[in-house]
Amino acid sequence: MKKISSRIWAAAAVILLIAASVVPTYAAPYATYTYNIDGRPQASPAAYTPIMQIDSAYMGLPSPMADPSDMVVGPDGRIYIVEAGNHRVDVLDPHFKFLFSISEFINDQGVPDRLNGPRGCFVTKDYIYVADTENNRIVVFQLDGTIDHILEQPTAAVFEQNSIYKPVALAVDAAKRIYVVSSTTYQGIIALNDKGEFQGFIGAQKVTYNIIDIIWRSFQTAEQRALSTQYISTEYNNITIDDEGFIYVTTSSIDEAAQRSSLRDKSSTYAPVKKLNTAGNDIMARNGFFGPGGEVNINDSPVFSDITGASKIIDVALGEEGTWSIIDEKRSKVYTYDSDGNLLFAFGDKGMQIGNIQSIEAIAYRGSDLLILDKTANNITLYNRTEYGDILINALRNENNRRYDRAVDDWEAILQRNTNFDTAYVGIGKALYRSGKWTEAMEYFKYAYDVSNYSNAFKMYRQEWVSKYIIVIPVVVIAVLWGITKFFSYAAVVNKKTALSTKKRTFGEEILYGFHLIFHPFDGFWDLKHEKRGSIRGAIFYIALAVLTFTYQAIGRSYILNPRASYASILVQVTSLLVPLFLWVTANWCLTTLMDGEGSFKDIFIASSYSLIPIPLLVIPATLLTNVLTQSEMGIYTMIITIAWYWVGILIFFGMMVTHDYTLGKNVITSLGTIVGMAFIMFVMILLSTLVVKMVGFVSSIVTEISYRL
Repeated sequence: MKKISSRIWAAAAVILLIAASVVPTYAAPYATYTYNIDGRPQASPAAYTPIMQIDSAYMGLPSPMADPSDMVVGPDGRIYIVEAGNHRVDVLDPHFKFLFSISEFINDQGVPDRLNGPRGCFVTKDYIYVADTENNRIVVFQLDGTIDHILEQPTAAVFEQNSIYKPVALAVDAAKRIYVVSSTTYQGIIALNDKGEFQGFIGAQKVTYNIIDIIWRSFQTAEQRALSTQYISTEYNNITIDDEGFIYVTTSSIDEAAQRSSLRDKSSTYAPVKKLNTAGNDIMARNGFFGPGGEVNINDSPVFSDITGASKIIDVALGEEGTWSIIDEKRSKVYTYDSDGNLLFAFGDKGMQIGNIQSIEAIAYRGSDLLILDKTANNITLYNRTEYGDILINALRNENNRRYDRAVDDWEAILQRNTNFDTAYVGIGKALYRSGKWTEAMEYFKYAYDVSNYSNAFKMYRQEWVSKYIIVIPVVVIAVLWGITKFFSYAAVVNKKTALSTKKRTFGEEILYGFHLIFHPFDGFWDLKHEKRGSIRGAIFYIALAVLTFTYQAIGRSYILNPRASYASILVQVTSLLVPLFLWVTANWCLTTLMDGEGSFKDIFIASSYSLIPIPLLVIPATLLTNVLTQSEMGIYTMIITIAWYWVGILIFFGMMVTHDYTLGKNVITSLGTIVGMAFIMFVMILLSTLVVKMVGFVSSIVTEISYRL
């Protein structure tokens, strides 16, 4: 019995020792995710987990935090918290313990002075730069908190009269140039030298215009325009700078529709975060499915969530290996991207659980750790990077250091944990590409919908294939050209023979006549009508051929043109061709009947249908051609398709002119009138269908009411 008791006590002691050695961590109360190409969230392993919340009491601050507005981690590992409410900057050691505050000081005039509502700071290896917002200046301190000098409001002729200088954020490069974000300055970022002298504006935002206002202003006098609302650029709200001197800036005052458009189009014009060079040009890579800018799966209805609309980006922080993170004030979320603009992971949520943030205000990296400042809770949440996050950063590190074989191992380890992570497929594809394995690389790029890298791999594969079959290719090209020449020669012989024949036209002769008509529209359309060289069945044949051509174009395009393999059904293809065709024929017949046109409904239909011949003639070869073109060469495909449509338009125009025996001017008028007539017919059809639906609903409700009463 004593032996059993002693064993129980020994086991209990071991368990207690193990428990005591474990660092306290918490399960993440939020989801971590990325986005697929359709903009739907894809679950991901947690890249960061919350460790602890650090409040004023833990830090040992002289008084509780009030309105914290910024947080910075210095090169020495110290944490700097800017408190607008307490008019101070708190300096903490790497263990989050209070060292000292910066608030009151003796200025260069020997007069007692103090900070007033500071909103931002930046720390270099020599100085602490504080945006003293309400005092309209920047105050520079030494690392021990001693005042060094004050940079007053810059003066220059480019500043508007009575303009107010409100520095809210700043960054300093290695040459001690200072870049200032002023909340009341819309010309861009204010660039100063180390003495605070104005150097210029950089990175001014593009102005958002309303088309209705633009039209209205065009009719206004100069005096009226002066009194009306002025169009000005939106201002930035935060800034940081990397070791190479590139500036990251954020803004939250962009028009929401424009911001969403920039995410979809991966455009920098109205992007909420930019990477600027010293000239103010945006050089940010946007190679992901969507441009960097926060939430993609946006909710617009308050019924489903009280958080609606695009992300409100308020801060940016730089991590390891070219990664960087932005925070969304609306959702209290963190979005982390790599140097190519690919979303690595997103996480966070509003709430009071550890890891969730009530009101996110600032973000900063401390090595692999992540710090987030909560403005409402007045605390900092510390997050540790998980094993998954470590592998991810290690993969990027190996890629950046050109250790591609090791990077492949890391990417494969990531895919074992997260098969939805497209960047891993791209990483493996790049490694295979560098090894000369073009086809294998293309497959991995396909998985990630990476068209650009797929095109590069395909180009190398094509080059290898061409060098292998260099003798066969010219033979095939010559054979194809010979076949095309022979076909058109045969069609010309048949058409010439048919023109002299008095026998009834065969179906084949009616079809081949189209190849004469497209090159000789004037006599071609004349004979089509007066010599009966075409027919209804020929017209239907070419309509069907055009439908089949569009169907093949949809499914036969190369991966580069159609990475998602999406296409419309044949029913949609039929509708999209027949509806405009019959609208044109009907509207043209109605109008030309009133304008002495000589063509019947049948004549117009046949002429319009035969005008579609360039579509199969050019679109089918162009679609085949896409399978041997790279992304940069797709302009050839676009050019051929454009020629086909212009050709069709020219044939229809001159076909109507010959069919109705109109002059050029009269044909222009009737063509424009036909387009207007098409719109009118569509309007009437929609109106009638709406009325029918309402009548059916009305009758149905009456029948239902009667059935209930009976």
